[in-house]
Amino acid sequence: MRAQDGVQPFAHRCRVYYEDTDAGGIVYYVNYLKFMERARTERLRDLGFAQSTLAGEGLLFVVHSSEARYHAPARLDDELLVSAEVSELNRASLRFRQQVRRITDNALLCEGQFMVACVRADNLKPRAIPQSLRAAFAELGGAGTSEAGE
Repeated sequence: MRAQDGVQPFAHRCRVYYEDTDAGGIVYYVNYLKFMERARTERLRDLGFAQSTLAGEGLLFVVHSSEARYHAPARLDDELLVSAEVSELNRASLRFRQQVRRITDNALLCEGQFMVACVRADNLKPRAIPQSLRAAFAELGGAGTSEAGE
């Protein structure tokens, strides 16, 4: 993971626990999605936006679509670094590009893209991302912005 446009990419550290693995000690494929979800949540927290606070303000982020590609297995006790980079910022959605790497050898284990929609908590209908959050993501650079279409 390298910085783009001089900005250090965000990464969340985690460890593979027994509950994350199958009988062979290899991470079960769906758990990479959980690791990436946690990294997106921690990315928001790092910017000063706790999901619990946002929910209290009537705003939720929901995964609209996901894509994952698996390259190599993680195993029990591996330490992982999970990136969460916003590659597209729209009026009511964000696209994240993410990677899961093993810390010891920097091996790329899994990568994915996630479209995350901003919705109203009361009716789950799309709503605009708050300007303060848009500004925080825009300051990071590297994310294309669009006002079109949600």
